Amino acid sequence: MEPKETPALLQGQAEIWQLIYGSVDSMALKCVVELRIADIIHSHGGPITLRQIASEVDSPSPSIAYLVRIMRLLVRKNIFTEHHHLVESGETLYGLTQTSRWLLRDAELSIVPLVLLRNHPMQLAPLHCLSQSVKKGGTAFKKVHGCEVWDFTSKNPEYNNIFNDAMACMTKSVMAALLAEYNDGFGGTVGSLVDVGGGIGGMMAKIVKAHPCIKGVNFDLPHVVAITPVRQGVSQVGGDMFDAIPNTDAILVGRVLHNWSDEDCMKILKNCRKAIPKNGGNVIIVHVVLEKESKDLFDETRMAFDLLMMAYTTGGKERTELKLLEEAGFGRYKIFKIATIPSIVEAYPE
Repeated sequence: MEPKETPALLQGQAEIWQLIYGSVDSMALKCVVELRIADIIHSHGGPITLRQIASEVDSPSPSIAYLVRIMRLLVRKNIFTEHHHLVESGETLYGLTQTSRWLLRDAELSIVPLVLLRNHPMQLAPLHCLSQSVKKGGTAFKKVHGCEVWDFTSKNPEYNNIFNDAMACMTKSVMAALLAEYNDGFGGTVGSLVDVGGGIGGMMAKIVKAHPCIKGVNFDLPHVVAITPVRQGVSQVGGDMFDAIPNTDAILVGRVLHNWSDEDCMKILKNCRKAIPKNGGNVIIVHVVLEKESKDLFDETRMAFDLLMMAYTTGGKERTELKLLEEAGFGRYKIFKIATIPSIVEAYPE
């Protein structure tokens, strides 16, 4: 007879089960995003029945039997609420929570594009090759798709649009915290500010709007800049940060360094150092700083990001320390924690 499981062992089993089936939660979330269920409920101004939801799903014959099971899971996950008010009809009402409000497509801080990117087949496939990377080295993304992620996006316009939308949505989320808690940090910038790897320019547009005296420059690869919308107060410059960065008074490096190896980061940082004045210039870096002892709301996500960098990039990672700054010629730096996933790092030349 097998020995009785201890409470600790049983707890361990339950945690493993949760990890095994965590992908189901992600796919259920993707499902309701694709069906626009949060938007449907929001358009009614309050909780509605399953039949009302189904009637507005983009399908001539949606399955209520399937929908109720998906909603049941997401009610348990606190994505939606469940109300039993229609006693006479026996129907249940479903409403939004503070969590599902992040799934509204037209909301300023919607994270719908991230849900769609993270669960895209092209994004999921490399994660099946993590063990191969451990055994043989090499980047999982390249093993699956035959090229680096940046080459892949430049050759696949549809995927590139999904990727850029997701990065723009993450930028909005980070910028909300950054402008709320670090806004004064840009107040001392007079003249030009270059956003290195700025994507489609969302971050720089927000900064210039808050500080009109700043001459904003969005700097990224030519194929990214080519699809960037016109933004007031922001000029677009295409180029390669590994070759050179436009001369400027100050530099913003968003979620860029985590995509690259230490060697590549050193090239970027040295080019940043060359592009700013010897006296008075600085670099503002938006960067995840991993801390072993920290237990804030975003710690688990930061650790997940590190594995994603391992899977999708050659040498990319989230870092526990910033010694690279000193080696690149930045003798001083300060770290500011804000209420989001990355922190703000101010770096000053020696």
